[in-house]
Formats: sequence, structure tokens, C-alpha cells
Amino acid sequence: MNNLIDGRAIAADIHQETQVRVSQLQHRGVQPGLAFIRVGEDPASQVYVGMKEKKSRELGIDSRTIVLPEATTESELLALIARLNADRRCHGILVQAPLPRHIDAAVIYAAVLPEKDVDGFHPVNVGRLMLGDSGGFLPCTPAGVHELLVRSRVPLQGAEVVVLGRGNIVGKPMAAILIQKSAKANCTVTVCHSASRDIAAHCRRADIIVAAMGVPEFLRADMVRDGAVVIDVGVNRISDPASKTGTRLVGDVAFAEVQPKCLWITPNPGGVGPMTIAMLLANTVTAAERQG
Repeated sequence: MNNLIDGRAIAADIHQETQVRVSQLQHRGVQPGLAFIRVGEDPASQVYVGMKEKKSRELGIDSRTIVLPEATTESELLALIARLNADRRCHGILVQAPLPRHIDAAVIYAAVLPEKDVDGFHPVNVGRLMLGDSGGFLPCTPAGVHELLVRSRVPLQGAEVVVLGRGNIVGKPMAAILIQKSAKANCTVTVCHSASRDIAAHCRRADIIVAAMGVPEFLRADMVRDGAVVIDVGVNRISDPASKTGTRLVGDVAFAEVQPKCLWITPNPGGVGPMTIAMLLANTVTAAERQG
């Protein structure tokens, strides 16, 4: 079925736009700079940061990765962030999750200057999102989902949206983006979570479903009405004896059975993932334009 929302193609369009903006800044003598901080040797974090740094360099952004040992103290990490906050060549700072258990992530995210918080996690930027203030930064994954919907011309005005999941990284900001009084939003949003009653009934009412619960293949065909738009944010590793590694990655949507019912659906991989990087780098260039 040709009803896939191609996240790779849409991300490529955004990267092209970002590259033009980078060139314009360089003409003005401003070199956009982005610092990645990784604490420890989490394998997934190594991959994610590597992908982000590679793409940022391709677009002409001066990126660097600072890797700290697992035993780094919270005060040592805060001192590094303070140095980067004061560095005028560094326009954006990303602290890669997860952090070691002995470090309070909320304290770390709040230490990054709001104007350099290109991940959109600082309380000031979260507050600006809730207030509809465009002067902050949106979290990259929900911002990427919004761009997928807008650029795919999915009708949003008055649409019934169900967001599955209430996490701080996707669920809550996703709902906040879509309820804004805006020509590109104005949705009626229901947020479902582990304590919600009859989630299936909520989903069957939805024009758009954003699945971000972190539960493998949670959304099934009998929960989706014909002609719905489904966005799968989930990344879950499940057992698969047929795989070389014994596991495989799946989303929060049972894709094979849900796809035939959808007007549009994101593949997984190739849907939301590429958009997260695209929005991060677009945020970084915005930060450079504002600080320039």
C-alpha cells in the first residue's frame, strides 16, 4: 500500500533548508556550533550521538562530542555545562540520555542555558511551549512528528488526536504542540496512559493517533478506525529467534495489521527517527541565528 509517510524524505528536505541557513550564517561570519555530551559507554547512546554528529558535520555545523567516564560526578558534569554555556562558539548543547543513575537528569537539563537548549528540555522552554511562546525550542521528537503531519498535509484543524503515552520527552509536549491556537494545530487532544480506561475506545474515535507508550506493538487493528493517520514513535527490542542477534526492533504499532486501515502511517524504522535529528539541527541553527 502506498500510504507511508516517508520520514527520511521529509527529513532530507528539512536538512536542505537547514544547510541553506548555515550558509547564510557563515556569510555573516557566524559558524553554528553544537556540543554533544555523552556520559559513559551506553551502546545505543554511542550510535545515536554518532549519527547526530555525522549529519551535523555534513550540513556545515561545527560539532564536537565530549565523552565523560561513567563515574563522572554531577558537579563535574555541571562544571562542563557551565563552560559550554560561556563558550560563544557553542550555540547548542545536547546532553545525551540516559545519564548514570547517580546523576539527576532534571538538574542537568535545567543547567543548560535555555537559549542553548536545542533539545527543548529546559523548564523555561517547556513553559514557553505551554504558553504558545515561539521564542523557545520544541523537543525534537514531537516537533518532528508535527512536521511530518504538516508536510504530509494531514488536516489538523479540529482533528481528534489520541496521544498514547504521557512522557516528558514525547507525550506531554506532543499534546501541547497540537492544542495550540494555530493554523497548524487547533486539535482536540486526548492523552492516554497506563491508568486510562478503555484506551481502545479512545483510539477508535481518533483521526490521528501518535503512539509513544514504549509498549511493543500495542496499537492493534481493532483499535484504529478506517482512514485514520497513525504515527509510530516507539522503539522496542523484542525476542526473535529467527534473527542473527536473537532480537529485533519493533514500534508501538502492529504495523502489518494496522497499515491497511490507515490513510497514512509511518514506517518504523524510517518514519519518526530521521525527523528527530532533522529538528535538532534546525534548532541548532535557530540558536545560532538568535545568538549570532
